[in-house]
Amino acid sequence: MLVDDFMPAYDVSDGVGTRVHADTGATWDALMEVDLIAVGRNRPLVGLLGAVRMLPEVAAHLLHGERPPAAPERLRLRDIADLPTEGGGWVLLGERPGEEIALGLVGKLWRPVIQYASVRPEDFRDFAEPGYAKTVYSLAVAPLEGGDTLLKGIMRVATTDEHARVWFRRYWTFGVGSGAHVLVNGVVEDARDRAEGGPPRQQPVKPRS
Repeated sequence: MLVDDFMPAYDVSDGVGTRVHADTGATWDALMEVDLIAVGRNRPLVGLLGAVRMLPEVAAHLLHGERPPAAPERLRLRDIADLPTEGGGWVLLGERPGEEIALGLVGKLWRPVIQYASVRPEDFRDFAEPGYAKTVYSLAVAPLEGGDTLLKGIMRVATTDEHARVWFRRYWTFGVGSGAHVLVNGVVEDARDRAEGGPPRQQPVKPRS
């Protein structure tokens, strides 16, 4: 897989998967049409995680008298790579059309306002500047018996030195690991719903007891 090419060694890894009652072509097309903005809107927990992560960056803009950048109206997986790196834009590391897409990001993720590094796809695997964490998200489809499809998402993170490893471990331990799982799972579930012919399901907010 592309994720193995770009990050064969890593500090942490997480994966989600689901069986889709549709063929690989329909599932892949559905995955490419997933709107990440809508995923956050339809799944309150995903939206909350995204909002909490953005708050420090928004505050930093306001403190400097700057207007925070406006969120796009729609954001698909391929669109992420068009965002500027300093705004959290990901690098499209590679794509096997109809099979797998891999996105990468390099930054000091544990900081309240993330400091990103601009890295080209061809330099991503060997990037080793001290003090950073490298993240790969891979989403892929594979055929199953009976014409169904396995849709899976894999996330891996590798740090570039011991200092970064210590800080990232703290960051990961304080709930970020489960948050990353929720975010990828939201994308996978949305693509599954689309491929099976139904509208993306809204996740209800549980009332407080």
